Amino acid sequence: MSRIKHLFNKLKSNNKKGFIAYITAGDPNIEFTQNLICELDKIGVDLLEIGVPFSDPMADGPVIQEASERALANHINLKQIFEMIKKVRLKTDIPLILFTYLNPVFCYGMEKFASDCKENGVDGVLILDLPPEESESYIRYMRKFDVDTVFIIAPTTDDARIKYVSDCSTGFIYYVSRTGVTGEKNDIDAELENRLEKIKSITDKPVAVGFGISNPLQVAQIARYGDAVVVGSAIVRRIKEFHQQYDGYKKVAEFVKNLVQPLK
Repeated sequence: MSRIKHLFNKLKSNNKKGFIAYITAGDPNIEFTQNLICELDKIGVDLLEIGVPFSDPMADGPVIQEASERALANHINLKQIFEMIKKVRLKTDIPLILFTYLNPVFCYGMEKFASDCKENGVDGVLILDLPPEESESYIRYMRKFDVDTVFIIAPTTDDARIKYVSDCSTGFIYYVSRTGVTGEKNDIDAELENRLEKIKSITDKPVAVGFGISNPLQVAQIARYGDAVVVGSAIVRRIKEFHQQYDGYKKVAEFVKNLVQPLK
């Protein structure tokens, strides 16, 4: 059983909801990311999305775009990210997924990418711009090396495609709670409850909800409907704010601890 499946089985049996944090690898440097991953595990984050920096992150808002730019300025690449995760695995067993675009994976080599995910302790992958309809070879390689494939459902996804996305997904499904790009928002989609009820009537796979979630109240509200809550931009913004301070990664973790608290 994968770490991701074990996590969601455990959450369900304990009637709990999961907290997923997104951070960009190598922002501001790879050592900071490594320390932050371990610290986030300590304060109760259930699963981590590790963003692979990319020059054209079309699904990301300004905060995460800037994080990618900072990481790319340090020449962060997949090889360094795998090496960092291998070191992290000596200290933590927290489920980890890579959050990426297709181009870095294609350039790295699809089969080698899947193999290195398995070898270095990556549990799953979400490729933002690779639709399941175009994913046959990707899914084949990931299955070969027992790495979970996470795909996205949007507010505009119809019932037939929800079923198709679910069939292609392992680990969990990522529900984008609003159209547009990532970024902190003050409101929650009024149709969120109805949309998640529809998804859950079609699939029994866990559904994580992300995009626009930025404070503990929103975390608590969304946890009523989804199986896990994803926070990204709000955390990445604190990385930018605290990264030059001594033990800045601990200050970021303190912020995240407040977000996690409603689920514990």
